[in-house]
Amino acid sequence: MRNSLLSFCILTCCCFLIAGCQEKKVEKVQETADSLELADPDTTLYGVCGTATTMHSIELKTDDGKTLTLLVDVASNYTGNEEEQAISCVKGGLFSGDRLAILATTIDGELTAQKVININTLKGKWTSLDRNFEILDDGDVIATVQSEKNPYTSWRIHNGRLLLGRDTFDVVTLGADSLELESRDGIYLYKRQGQM
Repeated sequence: MRNSLLSFCILTCCCFLIAGCQEKKVEKVQETADSLELADPDTTLYGVCGTATTMHSIELKTDDGKTLTLLVDVASNYTGNEEEQAISCVKGGLFSGDRLAILATTIDGELTAQKVININTLKGKWTSLDRNFEILDDGDVIATVQSEKNPYTSWRIHNGRLLLGRDTFDVVTLGADSLELESRDGIYLYKRQGQM
């Protein structure tokens, strides 16, 4: 009787111990969940840059078949020249036929682009001292440095911000050969692979 009670107690303790370990594993997985699964709905407008686009307005042919004209938001506190002022919210340029992601609002009754990211310019191979990755058209990212701790595997734009894997960035600069991203951890500079 005593042996069976002891066996029952040991078995019960083992079950609780196993259940406790499994619970900790679940918590660990939840901590590293991909930031692409965000609760806020994405308000970004997606479409193709139209031929009527100018320095101060964007013609956007949206994914749902509409054609919108958006003013380009000019920062009132920007002290650069007029052309730089007008394009300060545009990252990657405005080229007819390129795919754009636009965060917009209504100012004085006019639909206004607050942040524009040229997805065609964003795609491609980027490199820095510790990262080397390629942003592909389908939302995938290929990391080519095997020693990266958390290689980027996916990307998307969400509410005007770039999500690379679990990391969320503001696009500070996007050009033909350079990419500057900022997160809460700092600023990251990348050069387009193959550019010197």
